[in-house]
Amino acid sequence: MELNYSKFHKMDELCKLGFLASEVVLQNEENVDEDTALVFSNRASSLDTDRKHQHTIEDREQFFPSPAIFVYTLPNIIMGEISIRNNMKSENAFFVTETFQPHFISNYSEILMNTGKASSVICGWVDLDSNKYDVFLALLSTKGIRRLTKEELSKLYNQ
Repeated sequence: MELNYSKFHKMDELCKLGFLASEVVLQNEENVDEDTALVFSNRASSLDTDRKHQHTIEDREQFFPSPAIFVYTLPNIIMGEISIRNNMKSENAFFVTETFQPHFISNYSEILMNTGKASSVICGWVDLDSNKYDVFLALLSTKGIRRLTKEELSKLYNQ
């Protein structure tokens, strides 16, 4: 990807993962506007970056804690940077669950669209732990051609 986004280098690995996945989902999309919401989840929030910070303070001889580790960390940064980049001004939520919960994510997204709080929703799973990652994002929209059911969302994730 030829990404031109000045804040990308500041993000932690989890933020980069979510940001890049959203770029892929949105690259040819026309159904996205300021009323597009974001609904993501993962297993442990920003635990990967938290561990890195912990390592900087546990060895007294190599003690070098830095607040810079947390400048572009946490799930809210993922949501914020995607929103800024795409001029989204709608709802966003980031849930921590043991596994991807397509029924929960789909229901939450449908409520946002059915109540008029969002015209579309980018939803899914953005998980990173050490060097292992798992990311799955989908765009749900009231303007779509076909209905993406909870079962289809689950099937797509598991492929």
